Amino acid sequence: MNPYKEWILLDKIPHLGAKKCRELVEHFGSPQKALAASFKELSTIPGLNREAITYLNRKTSEIDIREDLKRLDELNGRIVHFRHPLYPANLQMIFNPPFLLYLKGEVKKKDIDALAIVGTRRATTYGKLVTRRLARVLARKGVTIVSGLARGIDTAAHQGALEVGGRTIAVLGSGIDIIYPGENKKLAEEIVKRGAVVSEYSLGTQPNALHFPQRNRIISGLSKGVLVIEAPLKSGALITADFALEQGREVFAVPGNITSPNSQGTNRLIKEGAKLVECAEDILEELEFSYLKKEDKQVLDREIPSLFSEEREIFSLLKEEPIHIDSLISESNLAASRVGELLMKLQIKGLARELPGKLFVRDR
Repeated sequence: MNPYKEWILLDKIPHLGAKKCRELVEHFGSPQKALAASFKELSTIPGLNREAITYLNRKTSEIDIREDLKRLDELNGRIVHFRHPLYPANLQMIFNPPFLLYLKGEVKKKDIDALAIVGTRRATTYGKLVTRRLARVLARKGVTIVSGLARGIDTAAHQGALEVGGRTIAVLGSGIDIIYPGENKKLAEEIVKRGAVVSEYSLGTQPNALHFPQRNRIISGLSKGVLVIEAPLKSGALITADFALEQGREVFAVPGNITSPNSQGTNRLIKEGAKLVECAEDILEELEFSYLKKEDKQVLDREIPSLFSEEREIFSLLKEEPIHIDSLISESNLAASRVGELLMKLQIKGLARELPGKLFVRDR
């Protein structure tokens, strides 16, 4: 007998929802007993509508979950229900937590020390660079990075955590068997090795515009705080920040260029009281993380490998904003071939990144 069978079946009953599913399990003691309850017994549950009662009492046999169980096994996936000892403690404390979490990978008790990093899908080079830098430092410290696997800031947040062997959790607006966007399938596979891909939506659920605001409450709910990096005024990241405030979480924001639409949302958050973040220490000083690695308080994101003098000179000329190779040649007074060679070495060391058009940015 599959231990998830009744949990999945109850979760798929129409007209219920997470809140009523939890109430039924709490009232009857288990999903098995809730599914076996009589019409009269179900009628005593406040707010349980007639359609749901009819389904529970007469139509559960019409719901075939064999494919769900087979697919879950093929994915090497699992379910963590709201009574499971590994159900995230932070998530238990929010209003209307998920009844079930479908997941690939592993959630751990130390994931209680988590920070959500969110922002626009249309991130600038600056936004992605800052995101990866902060995620690296925090993950190296032992903070689990939570985000939504979307393009832009979300992707950079997951990548930053993975680059230093840290933990990261991706929350989907689809079933865990449907990775969206498709270009992030490989990233999702890497996340599973160092954390988890999770969703409250059943297998086979396609991404839907209505799902993403709903999943944002889980992103903030899994975390002790939410960091917003680049967000227009109408942005899902701001919805996540709103959920964070409702859930009693801290909200942080990275300031941006006042002429950029991507900065309007983050700058407004700062004006409204979000803590301005310039480095990871701004977050570490504000939040109490119980599992943090015992390291000296230092700005780890400013550490760089040992560089020879010419490498250091070129590295010092690189900024968060793209600079053309001709400018680097001019400012360094080095031969073009030598500058090209030094840039290649800096890229190998993970300190520089080339953009289209012979543009380069600092990558640390």
